[in-house]
Amino acid sequence: FLKSKFREPKTPTPTGSLSAQGPSNTGYNNNPAPVPVITQTNSRDKWSKKMDFLLSVIGFAVDLGNVWRFPYICYQNGGGAFLIPYIVMAIFGGVPLFYMELALGQFHRTGAISIWKHICPIFKGIGYAICVIALYVSFYYNTIIAWALFYFYSSFASVLPWTNCDNAWNTENCTNYFLKDNVTWNNYSRSPAEEFYTRNVLEIHKSDGLHNVGGVRWQLMLCLFLIFTIVYFSLWKGVKTSGKVVWVTATLPYVVLFILLIRGATLPGAWKGVVFYLKPKWEKLFETSVWVDAAAQIFFSLGPGFGVLLALSSYNPFTNNCYRDAIVTSLVNCLTSFMSGFVIFTVLGYMAEKRNVNVEDVARDKGPSLLFITYPEAIANMTGSTFFAIIFFVMMITLGLDSTFGGLEAIITAVMDEYPGYLANRRELFVLGLVVVCFLGSLSTLTNGGAYVVKLLEEFGVGSSIIAVGFLEAIAVSWFYGITRFSNDIKSMLGYSPGLFWKVCWVAISPAFLAVSRPPPLQLFDYKYPDWSITVGYVIGASSFMWIPIYMVYKLVWTPGSLKQRTIMPEIHADSLNMSPVP
Repeated sequence: FLKSKFREPKTPTPTGSLSAQGPSNTGYNNNPAPVPVITQTNSRDKWSKKMDFLLSVIGFAVDLGNVWRFPYICYQNGGGAFLIPYIVMAIFGGVPLFYMELALGQFHRTGAISIWKHICPIFKGIGYAICVIALYVSFYYNTIIAWALFYFYSSFASVLPWTNCDNAWNTENCTNYFLKDNVTWNNYSRSPAEEFYTRNVLEIHKSDGLHNVGGVRWQLMLCLFLIFTIVYFSLWKGVKTSGKVVWVTATLPYVVLFILLIRGATLPGAWKGVVFYLKPKWEKLFETSVWVDAAAQIFFSLGPGFGVLLALSSYNPFTNNCYRDAIVTSLVNCLTSFMSGFVIFTVLGYMAEKRNVNVEDVARDKGPSLLFITYPEAIANMTGSTFFAIIFFVMMITLGLDSTFGGLEAIITAVMDEYPGYLANRRELFVLGLVVVCFLGSLSTLTNGGAYVVKLLEEFGVGSSIIAVGFLEAIAVSWFYGITRFSNDIKSMLGYSPGLFWKVCWVAISPAFLAVSRPPPLQLFDYKYPDWSITVGYVIGASSFMWIPIYMVYKLVWTPGSLKQRTIMPEIHADSLNMSPVP
């Protein structure tokens, strides 16, 4: 069923009355075949090189979650045994959805809003929901990058500030067990790294919770301003500038990961961490929650449904081999997650050796705490700690920036394609306005209790909403637009139709995969979120998803035409597709 045709696409045979031989496409191939039916115009930006596109997709998909989320979920759900449900969910759920979005964006050459005019107009609200969700992501995700920038600045010291308990922010519970013997570690003990993160970076002790988040941390606000400045000048000119930036931001993390992997493997006790990471617990395979976690992990890791893949692939040449791109980038993403597990757990084994405890007692931290407490703590007690701290936080910053580029490009492409008359020649101003909105929307996450806000936005602003949006997108394409029509679209680009495997996945398996996915639970440190905050969270989630039914009602009530024309019949306009009509 899988047609492994990793080659340049064949020349399609023109059929039908509209088929014609257009001008040659100067895409990524030296001798590309002429394109039938439609030809690209010069009005839309194009990637300068194929690698610009691939690195942008890899940079978006490989983010901080690959480093902190996958290793934790892997050992929590059976170690090496977890790789079985993970691979199964990737093959039957994640990769087919990834391939679907790349193909949709490349064929229709438009963003997440206007693309629905050509697929199924009544579902156009999905595009607006995607943009709102992308805004929520920008409100909290860039704050995490700002935390990494704060650490990066603090790393330029001969002695890292989270090495000992002699700082102004430390408490009597601070316990430094490195380089000391007979140190007692109890439930009240806090490492220097933990107190640096919670009491110096976040200053979360000055907040009583969401009902009193405290003031804005000016140091973090300055870090966030620098992050958004980089983002603006990377995106303001379109894919021709962002495509160059990703050559650094998408490749540097792999250099750093390799260095940290070598260093971790040479630490005493590293083997304990690797055994703990990969030792299979086969009984876990019979637990439904393990398969659900695998589905959620692969979905949030590859990132279909966020509109980013639609946007990035819309700047490709029409005959680009998006099938090969989907397979290659998905493999890179999954292998990066697997490699990150070794980088993390060799260090956790080292810490367990130093504390004289089991690895599972050290590996309780998850999420950002794994990157901002556990790993920095280990780095601080290595030889050459300053160097390793600097490159580690450079890696975190670049991993985050790539995903920010993709998320904001999804909004930019979607809105500019939907309103070209107003924004066609005003990209720089529009991007500036968008960045300002994202910066202002992030201010609540920069307060003393900002970490609570970050977790709330991550769970309710993105988690459940994006799964629901991805589910509806898969249903709309497979069942309303039609799997036959979609397969013909791919054939017109690649020269061959997708195999039966892909069709079955798109029609049934992938939507079912999304139906069982679920976001991680709402939990941060020992804080119990009050009931009213859960209500606020549901309102935040509804504020993105509500655009889908709202637009459906609008389409049914206020637009002219028959019921079929208003709901499922695609609107065919050559100019809206950025294509030239063929005589």
